[in-house]
Amino acid sequence: MGANCVLYYITDRKAFSSDEGARRDGLLEKIAEASRAGVDYIQLREKDLPAREIETLARDAVGVIREHSGLATGERQPGTILLINSRTDLALAANAGGVHLTAEDVSPRDVRKAWKLARTEGRENSAVSARISVSCHSTQEVTHAADAGADLALLGPIFEKKDAPGIRTLGIDALGEAARAKIPVLALGGVTLHNAESCLRAGVVGIAAIRLFQENDLAGVVRALRAM
Repeated sequence: MGANCVLYYITDRKAFSSDEGARRDGLLEKIAEASRAGVDYIQLREKDLPAREIETLARDAVGVIREHSGLATGERQPGTILLINSRTDLALAANAGGVHLTAEDVSPRDVRKAWKLARTEGRENSAVSARISVSCHSTQEVTHAADAGADLALLGPIFEKKDAPGIRTLGIDALGEAARAKIPVLALGGVTLHNAESCLRAGVVGIAAIRLFQENDLAGVVRALRAM
């Protein structure tokens, strides 16, 4: 069941250190680790950084991914795709693979139009077609993301998170309903190695997480998820 599980790591550099330089170094090392392990997507989610610093960090992340992707399978090719939070312009400038959108952002169709226009204006180094994921909090939002042309929907929170007790969660039944949509759905929010299999059995294509990937032996997590 889990051999083809799509794995989606969402970054949080502030968890690494109180020093910004160490945070950045720690994040890039974790991105390298994720790329070596064969994680499919990395979402650069450093929303507190100014645009210029996000672009610089994204460029470095792209370089790290190109250096380390494919090592798990012996193929020296960038199998891991970097997505930039909300900013199509920064994704294009950094030669990232696409964009992650929230409900407040522009539509996936607008991102694709901007991406296509940028390539016709000479940015051939960018991915030919943007990969676009969208944050969703209901089955209706998943359906809307599919209709708007997104590639992936991240549905959550599925389970309660230890740092956010009391937040309303969707649960496995809602996850199973959303998984029947016309778009691949990933489970997000409170997912651990203990409950991930129930998510996959509900019909989603994969798992999206911050802590699950960032706070554990990432290669071991990848092996465990893909053995389910």
